[in-house]
Amino acid sequence: MVINSISGPRNISTALMYSFAQRPDTVVVDEPFYAYYLHETGIVHPGRDEVLKSQPQSQYAVRMQLETMAYEVLFLKNMAHHLAVMDQSFVDHVTNLFLIRNPRQIIASYANVIETPTLKDIGIAYQYELFTRLLAQGRHPVVLDSGLLLTNPESVVKQVCERLGIPFFREMLTWPAGPKPFDGVWAPHWYANVHRSTGFERQPTSDRPLPPALHELNEQAQFYYEALAPFALRP
Repeated sequence: MVINSISGPRNISTALMYSFAQRPDTVVVDEPFYAYYLHETGIVHPGRDEVLKSQPQSQYAVRMQLETMAYEVLFLKNMAHHLAVMDQSFVDHVTNLFLIRNPRQIIASYANVIETPTLKDIGIAYQYELFTRLLAQGRHPVVLDSGLLLTNPESVVKQVCERLGIPFFREMLTWPAGPKPFDGVWAPHWYANVHRSTGFERQPTSDRPLPPALHELNEQAQFYYEALAPFALRP
């Protein structure tokens, strides 16, 4: 099974990857299409040169790498905005899992690294469009809302495993603090909080204020979030 986790930035996507990494049957891969995304869009992110050197810059080369890996369960931590610029056939051959978060929190956090984020950066519009398309095909992807997951991690993670048809392991609820060998080279720029964590924990920075200049972006993003939120697993 290939689990394609589709998240916006500044969510708990890395924590979810760490959770799945504790399973004895699972291999995890951190944002395999990041270099492709940077190369394709020309966008400037912290550590851009290091990322471009660390991964193939062709989406098809990445897909070939993934296909040659040995695994029982393969967990891919992917960003929605990375997938949005790819050949969309990729999502037709994997089990898609959507991780959403209130855009107000995403935007306030993301703006500390990328000063003027756009709706494409947030990824929520693509998540909505892809989820709607999969529903129309008769598929029913799992949707996680990080706010709900953090209220009762054990309940929600158990439900995730049940929906995916894989066993739950209590080890998925905790992990050792610090960097992980499977972290992408971009970890020093983005993973400070999760490296201090040992489980699913709400971060104090979740309550940081939204810059006034980004209120309009938040209003745009809220439409898509509110459409997806009713599908999220509840504790």
